Amino acid sequence: MTTAWLVLAVGDARQHGGNDGYDDNPREHYSWDSTVPNHGHLAVGDVIALWDKKELIGVSVIHGIDTATEQKTVYFCPQCKKADFKRRSRLTPACRCNQCGALFDTPGQKVKQVTTYRSRHGRTWIDGRGLLSGAQLRALCDSPNSQLSMRPARWEKLRDALLATEQADAVADLSKPYKRVVIPGGHRFAKVRARVGQAAFRAALLRDQGEVCAISGPAPADVLEAAHLYSYAESGEHHDFGGLLLRRDLHRLFDNGRIAVDPETDLLDTDPGLDAYPAYAELHGKPLAFSLRSEHRVWLAAHWNTHRAGA
Repeated sequence: MTTAWLVLAVGDARQHGGNDGYDDNPREHYSWDSTVPNHGHLAVGDVIALWDKKELIGVSVIHGIDTATEQKTVYFCPQCKKADFKRRSRLTPACRCNQCGALFDTPGQKVKQVTTYRSRHGRTWIDGRGLLSGAQLRALCDSPNSQLSMRPARWEKLRDALLATEQADAVADLSKPYKRVVIPGGHRFAKVRARVGQAAFRAALLRDQGEVCAISGPAPADVLEAAHLYSYAESGEHHDFGGLLLRRDLHRLFDNGRIAVDPETDLLDTDPGLDAYPAYAELHGKPLAFSLRSEHRVWLAAHWNTHRAGA
């Protein structure tokens, strides 16, 4: 029997107060981690239907799930310690707890190790805009009134509803049997090193640089990370002007040397392997979106020498 999942994707609805959000690309992949209910239940071969609470975005079959572990900052209400609160962009205090009603500007936070998951489902993607409404999709779930971002749905009902739309032929292919491969779950204990002062370092960058990714430009604080321009793992120190705010994906590419800054021109240099990805390839040769100080250039030159001049 085919298993189906209705998962919430894109938009402010996924910017939960207790975390920094997820980097979804609905047509290709969906991301979540072990803090999310039902996190270990999705499997290769399951049907995944993505929605934005208003309508269906699209539907496909999961053909792969990538897993990893990482350090994640989780935020919580300082009064009741629950992670269920809403960030308010136009009101003060900036946060309101959905559990106890407390109002506060600065949430509590802690770092924990989580398992991350990313589905791969681009092969059989069917665009769903305009096919099924949010109300129709809720009715297909085992628990129609559930508030979970990942909830089990009745494949038979979903299939029949989709077969009555203009995408009937494509949906018929989703009905073919797939081998379901469940990801092993559970927990294990591990000693991890947390970066002391990382939250304060990020707060200082946000205060000094604003909500701007130094590579791509203005971005909400939820997706900006404090990127060290040197190896923090080696030094264990937060240096003045030793960091920039970077969008999460660009931070990873910068750390891996796939994006660097030419110290002679202050222009971005991208790895040729990124040419297949237009959103990244177009960055090559562009100036940074942030005005550098001389101290930044010292660190960026060292990064360049490691990943370009010394390669």
